[in-house]
Amino acid sequence: METGTSIDHNGYETIKNGSWFSQFRNGYNPWMARYVYGLMFLLANLLAWAVRDYGHGALTEMKNFKNCKDGVNCLGTEGVLRVSLGCFLFYFIMFLSTAGTSKTHSWRDKWHSGWWFAKLLMWPGLIIFPFLLPSSIIQLYGEIAHFGAGVFLLIQLISVISFITWLNECFQSQKDAERCHVHVMLLATTAYTVCILGVILMYIWYVPDPSCLLNIFFITWTLFLIQLMTSISLHPKVNAGFLTPALMGLYVVFICWCAIRSEPVGETCNRKAESTSKTDWLTIISFVVALLTMVMATFSTGVDSQCFQFRKDENQEEEEIPYGYGFFHFVFATGAMYFGMLLIGWNSHHSMKKWTIDVGWTSTWVRIINEWLAVCVYIWMLVAPMVLKSRQTT
Repeated sequence: METGTSIDHNGYETIKNGSWFSQFRNGYNPWMARYVYGLMFLLANLLAWAVRDYGHGALTEMKNFKNCKDGVNCLGTEGVLRVSLGCFLFYFIMFLSTAGTSKTHSWRDKWHSGWWFAKLLMWPGLIIFPFLLPSSIIQLYGEIAHFGAGVFLLIQLISVISFITWLNECFQSQKDAERCHVHVMLLATTAYTVCILGVILMYIWYVPDPSCLLNIFFITWTLFLIQLMTSISLHPKVNAGFLTPALMGLYVVFICWCAIRSEPVGETCNRKAESTSKTDWLTIISFVVALLTMVMATFSTGVDSQCFQFRKDENQEEEEIPYGYGFFHFVFATGAMYFGMLLIGWNSHHSMKKWTIDVGWTSTWVRIINEWLAVCVYIWMLVAPMVLKSRQTT
């Protein structure tokens, strides 16, 4: 559905093989539009990072804004929140104006996929607007952004679990069941091997001595959660197989690693952070990868408008929109709050070092709670059919 050229009976043409410029100039192409929105989101991330790390030296014109107080309230942590607020406003306005779109050719479809000249004026205007607001409003937005970022993490979590279950269903629905079973076992075995290797490496890197009780608890509890998910998945009444708990195990190990990695540099149990505390090429690469990963996660989650259905609908009518426009922009709006929280370490009073992202105890606990929530949602998905069925029979 993403390659080739498709034309419906009304002459609606989605150019997917043409150049980006021709698509941008000629049309209302929702497939091209999502990449443009993603690029605008990436630019907002880079601007927020520049304001935080290099704003004091490069953005001297900020001192001219009334509410900036010689640039103090428009740079650093508060500058990140101002850029985040501008980005949020843009995508939230797009959400309000495109929510409920179901068919192509409508004015909402054309607004989402076109009118780029108006949007290229609206986007920088909304990015600049928060710099005209008083500091009290920005601090209030910073508090609200904690909840918005939490909503983003929840949507992303459901999207990941939905994809894992959909992938498992695809393997089970294959005609060549025996051959597919071998592939599933190989994939599940590889996933479990990587999980165990990841746990061992975390013990080596983040538990240098027995006094690191918190890290020991985080890693050991993650190992227990993997075992718990596997046991429930293999229960005769559930019978969900090895693949989904194995892939979920990879996900929770990754979240645990991100959580421990977010611990402050000065902590004795985080030797890896101490070894990369200086701004070297490895630190810069890690920051760039983390930033791009966050943007890609926002993009992929936004396109997956069926994630709350826990299934992928392959049957789509020709006049239906290719993805949920309102959901897409809502994810990017909450993603704007999320990148703001990452760049300030989830704490508006916490100063971040250059080329760092998502560092601080608040970041650590947000990640850990996200891991536990992921396991709870996954287990509920496994047992929900039995629970609902038993309630219906009683």
